[in-house]
Amino acid sequence: MFDEKGKMRRLAEKLGLSLASIEEEIELLHFNQLNIVDLMPEMLLMVRSLIASRTFTYKRKPIGVIEEGLLISFQNIFITEGTGKAIGTRALNNQPHVRIMPLHVESDVVFPRDVHVQQITILVELEYLKHFVGNDADRLFYLFDVEKTFWIEEFMSPEMSDLVAQLANLPTENILSQAFYRLKSLELIYWLFSNLLKREKTEHHHLSNAEIDTVYLVRNTIESNLEKPLTKDELVKLSGINELKLRRIFTQVFGKGIHEYYNHLRMQKAASLLKQEALSVSEVGYRLGFSNLSYFGRLFEKHFGLKPKKWSDKNKI
Repeated sequence: MFDEKGKMRRLAEKLGLSLASIEEEIELLHFNQLNIVDLMPEMLLMVRSLIASRTFTYKRKPIGVIEEGLLISFQNIFITEGTGKAIGTRALNNQPHVRIMPLHVESDVVFPRDVHVQQITILVELEYLKHFVGNDADRLFYLFDVEKTFWIEEFMSPEMSDLVAQLANLPTENILSQAFYRLKSLELIYWLFSNLLKREKTEHHHLSNAEIDTVYLVRNTIESNLEKPLTKDELVKLSGINELKLRRIFTQVFGKGIHEYYNHLRMQKAASLLKQEALSVSEVGYRLGFSNLSYFGRLFEKHFGLKPKKWSDKNKI
């Protein structure tokens, strides 16, 4: 839609970004929705739903409209049937998830072909965020250290998914739309920060782009091999860094150790198979590489609070 592409160009101009290098690629974007809510100087919100007819990557430069702030992106990628996974070094996975990075960090934005990309992105000023968090800011100290380059990915909780749906489907005639968007954005940030406080404790170090790319290569490979875990030696060889450093960076970015993250992905996949493909519990367990179905059941119950059969009966489409 022409109007949405015009909105995209005006937003880039407001953020001090140039789209000149991808003008031809912009014509490949087919928008279902692009809603930009200006809550400056504290926040800016973008709700975006689109499909690209060809894969391309946009190298996003530092965003200077807010002097010190964070970019928080709530992402839910639906893979179009027959196209496989989204591609790119930091390819978006197909689980609902959130990414956090400082506004001064450059990043590659990937638009995969024939993949329905749905995102809600919040730019938020750091001091405003500190005031919102209050005395608990010290518990999330790494988010407010702008001297460090960090990159965090967190799974999206059910509470966040519900709020994202509300933001994406707000009727345009809502007479208090700006108040609604501000309120719901802060509520999203509240649930996100509540999740971050449950993370496995780890030291937070400066991360280079190469280190971020490496940890995503490992994560994407793990996700592509859910039926059979990679060995420690295979992961170390794949990453090109020593085991201790790999584990530290992985936990810093994803909030879980490698084995715990692998099992979390397997349980999310198990839930999807039980709900959407109507497979039996044993079929799902065997498909995901479990030879011991009792262990599969215990692990599933630990993640979802119900045994697989009861969960499946409760959540059938």
